Amino acid sequence: MQKPATIKDIALRLGLSISTVSRAMRNAPDISPETKQAVLLLSEELHYQPNRLALSLRQKQTHTIGVIAPNLDYVLSTMIRGIDEVALEAGYTVMVCQSNESFGREILNTGRLLDSLVDGFIVSVSSETKIFDHLKKIQARGLPMVVFDRVTPQLSAPSVRLDNEEGGYLATEHLLDQGYKRIAMLAGPANLGVSNTRVEGYLRSLKRRGVAIDKKLVIHCDFNQDYAYYATQELLAQRRRPDAIFTISDRMALGAMLAIKEKGLSMPQDIGLVGFNNEPVMRLLTPAISSVDMPSFELGKAAAKLFIEVMHNNEDMRMVEEVLKPRLIVRESSKRL
Repeated sequence: MQKPATIKDIALRLGLSISTVSRAMRNAPDISPETKQAVLLLSEELHYQPNRLALSLRQKQTHTIGVIAPNLDYVLSTMIRGIDEVALEAGYTVMVCQSNESFGREILNTGRLLDSLVDGFIVSVSSETKIFDHLKKIQARGLPMVVFDRVTPQLSAPSVRLDNEEGGYLATEHLLDQGYKRIAMLAGPANLGVSNTRVEGYLRSLKRRGVAIDKKLVIHCDFNQDYAYYATQELLAQRRRPDAIFTISDRMALGAMLAIKEKGLSMPQDIGLVGFNNEPVMRLLTPAISSVDMPSFELGKAAAKLFIEVMHNNEDMRMVEEVLKPRLIVRESSKRL
């Protein structure tokens, strides 16, 4: 395989110094037009490509954004598409790593992206993350960082998120409006803010409507269809079983639906079901599942726009927070009236 041409090769062929060739390529004013043309023609002939890494080191920018996501499910991959669209228009490349909900992998991915000389980070933390030293290290290096979707008070950083409390409130209000009286909730891990704020919305609705809160109706489990299936079996085995279930993700709603059908219950007559995220599969099921819609693509775009603003702004933007509004999509699984 032929070795790629270098500036030194061009300099030797033209009888010029390496610094002269380098200045000619940068269109420096002290280099004659004839020399610039000769350098340009020979570089094209030799298929010369500049060393992008060396150039990036000199400019102190690689125009690459490191993105860390807890998984690449439908919702997060849609957010990343939004990030990538804005980044591409702004001249940035996106390098994506997924933690697979693992704290250890999140630390590893952070180190690898730092070694890759990314200009900064857009991060959504894993469900296992309780210590944030590895992310604070990014800030200590002076690199811009934006937190998206899973925002935590432990990190003082600009952020973009959904109004998750409002989403939980909308789902619970709808179920109460449809005549359901004993509403259970499948929540995520107890340490995860995005889950807890959806629970807060659920509780706010119950309190506003004067409905007694039963702690046995709130079950914390992983964002996983199997966990939701077993959690729903546990709920349906209670002496006073719930007449509706609100899950904080559509994957969990699928698990709940399997357990409900296995029990021989019909939706919405015997029991109502509402998910969260409004993934496309929800409208294809029988019955179609109601779900809180999350503008995932727009959230990703907003995160990338905020990152670029932080990148080119000398002001302290750590307290900047952009909050997108959810909406409820009502389908057959919960509509009684």
